Amino acid sequence: MEIFTIKNLTFKYPQSKNYALDNISITVNKGEFLLLCGKSGCGKTTLIRQMKAVLAPAGEKSGEIYYKGKPLCDVPERIAAQEIGYVMQNPDRQIVTDKVWHELAFGLENLGYKNSAIRIRAAEMASYFGIQNWFHKDVKELSGGQKQILNLASVMAMQPGVIILDEPTSQLCNIAAQEFLALLKRLNDELGITVIIIEHRLENVFAMCDRAAVMDKGKIISIGSPQQTIHNIKDDDFFDAMPVPVKICASLGAPEYNVPVNVNEGRCFLEKYLKGKALPNADDTYYKEFGGDNIIEASDVWFRYDKNGEDVLKGLNLSVKKGKLTCVLGGNGTGKTTMLYTLCGLYKPYRGKITVKGRNIKKWGSGLYGKVIGVLPQDPTALFRRDNVYEDISECAAGAENADKKIEEISRFLDITDILDEHPYDLSGGEQQRCALAKVLLTEPEILILDEPTKGFDGFHKRKLAEIFKTLLDIGITVLMVSHDIEFCAEYADICALCFDGGITVSGNVKEFFSGNSFYTTSANRMAREYFPYAVTAEEVKELCITT
Repeated sequence: MEIFTIKNLTFKYPQSKNYALDNISITVNKGEFLLLCGKSGCGKTTLIRQMKAVLAPAGEKSGEIYYKGKPLCDVPERIAAQEIGYVMQNPDRQIVTDKVWHELAFGLENLGYKNSAIRIRAAEMASYFGIQNWFHKDVKELSGGQKQILNLASVMAMQPGVIILDEPTSQLCNIAAQEFLALLKRLNDELGITVIIIEHRLENVFAMCDRAAVMDKGKIISIGSPQQTIHNIKDDDFFDAMPVPVKICASLGAPEYNVPVNVNEGRCFLEKYLKGKALPNADDTYYKEFGGDNIIEASDVWFRYDKNGEDVLKGLNLSVKKGKLTCVLGGNGTGKTTMLYTLCGLYKPYRGKITVKGRNIKKWGSGLYGKVIGVLPQDPTALFRRDNVYEDISECAAGAENADKKIEEISRFLDITDILDEHPYDLSGGEQQRCALAKVLLTEPEILILDEPTKGFDGFHKRKLAEIFKTLLDIGITVLMVSHDIEFCAEYADICALCFDGGITVSGNVKEFFSGNSFYTTSANRMAREYFPYAVTAEEVKELCITT
């Protein structure tokens, strides 16, 4: 049975020159796990919002959407609210109450359920999703992963038949993301819930899905099983977004339509591929220390938000090398974002010392933030103030020599030339991220601090971001970023550090940091460590396999 049928759907945002959706036709079967993927800005979010009528954006629209054979516009609001669940990218934007149990009950209360039924449903969801231990907590006390699980549980309390999710793991650490996706797959397998999910991080979700639909420029360019998708896009730029086992094994001649899609399958493939070959001796020549000056130094830094609250930073010690890319990883709620805002002077620690360029941060005053240090926050919309992108980014270049040329260059490099006339809030998450980054880069800071800069980026635009970083590093700019994107950090960082319990637990060279870990390591290392212990990227594994 088809739960959604979309026929010749076309859509354009107000005042936009380009169609966000261009003659889309697709069916979604009951009980299916459908993955929507594609480059940032290709129309994925616009498409799924059309399936939830109350979230459908304003604009010029044609075509038909059917839900269980009936035009979606004719489905009563109560039925649509109950049967079509929706989980947003940013968990904070979906939560509306102050307590966890209030949030679980909120949707049911709005549907007019009796208190006895609400209590039963809330208890059932709390048990199923493992929420019992934080059932009575304030929502503000939850980590990002817990908030997203709460959102999913709140939607499930209404017993929907289909759940639509817009990059639900984009703000979760690798471990929390795996747990969330495992819960989602369990709902699909055990309860027959139809799942429609947008994701850029395909390492885990690609192997779970029944079908994957790849979009580009408002069109669906491929739809089929994971193996069919690999075949269809093997010559496309988007192939770089495929899971690491796919990229490694396909390049080594894995049989067509039988390419390994997860780490375990990849290990089995490598075992056969390397059988009988003389493996190189494991050595530690990858390890190296970075010399040079420390441009930021934090020593025994303590910080809490409230005078009587708990410490968030607990004896933080961190040195950031000038002209290097330093990436800080760690779970949700470990203090990473607080650390960034403390290092750039926006938060004031109550103990410890921070120096920037050898000068105590207390003596910098207003001359530090926005001049010496440029900051890209986790929520890029915090930087938008104007009605279109061009006006917004132009204010950061106002008064600069050759301002128009700089705006043109950065727009072309960040691939935002075609959206300069758009309203920032009409853009996809990845497009918003690139526009916000353009604003920060136009201030020409000496130190660039970024909070989850690859959030919403596909593989193509991650490479673009890496090129930007290389250009900045070559001219002596320092880049410090917090990220959950292990693969990006392993491929492009100079130094990686792990934040845990309000401090830095370990910091070092990329190879030293990732090799040997079980969870905070790359898919390539987990897949090939038995043969190449110090290889942490797909390219390294491929090269070693070919030259062995």
